[in-house]
Amino acid sequence: MKKVLAFGLAFVLLVNAHAQSEKYVKAMEKLMPSVDTLWDGDKLKELSNSFERIAEAEKTQWLPYYYAALTRVNAGYALAMNGGSMGGNASVTDPEADKAEALLNKADALSPDNSEIYIVKKLIATLRLLGNPMSRAMTYGPIAAEALEKARTLDPNNPRVYLQQGLDKMNTPEEWGGSVVEGKKILEDAVKKFEAFKPLSSIHPNWGLATARYFLAR
Repeated sequence: MKKVLAFGLAFVLLVNAHAQSEKYVKAMEKLMPSVDTLWDGDKLKELSNSFERIAEAEKTQWLPYYYAALTRVNAGYALAMNGGSMGGNASVTDPEADKAEALLNKADALSPDNSEIYIVKKLIATLRLLGNPMSRAMTYGPIAAEALEKARTLDPNNPRVYLQQGLDKMNTPEEWGGSVVEGKKILEDAVKKFEAFKPLSSIHPNWGLATARYFLAR
């Protein structure tokens, strides 16, 4: 009798876990299309909040924390551009970088040594740099470069590594080592890697191809 009861309890727990997992995946899938297509700062903050709510309900999952951080840092870039200039908007960008970092730390604790997480670390460091480029370049430039190199080391086939490399090369002044021509070549390689890339699931990172193609078209 005890074995029957134990089996019954295990079956109920298994069914409940599956239902919870299916609910989690569906909630994530509903938000996924906006990750790669939304570039309005306020709407990105709303999207980040939606991912954070899922994260707080699913505290053992790194992906919702990761997406909450990614969309928050992208909100910082978008809000900074609303002023017509990417640099020198620390009062706008720093709060978004702070929030993104707090969220990403939770993802990092759940999934250490993750290439995708280091990509977002790079984005956060770059956002901090852009808040005040003249005074912060020597601090956050190396942090951003180190995070991107770590992402490449962890996964040499991650196309988002080469997307960031190409964008950096394109958008850096020539006197500081930038080159539109070299950046274009890196982005072309990134597109090839995107086309060969297979995400682990419907909710694993698969963003960036549209961005690479957009800057190549320019």
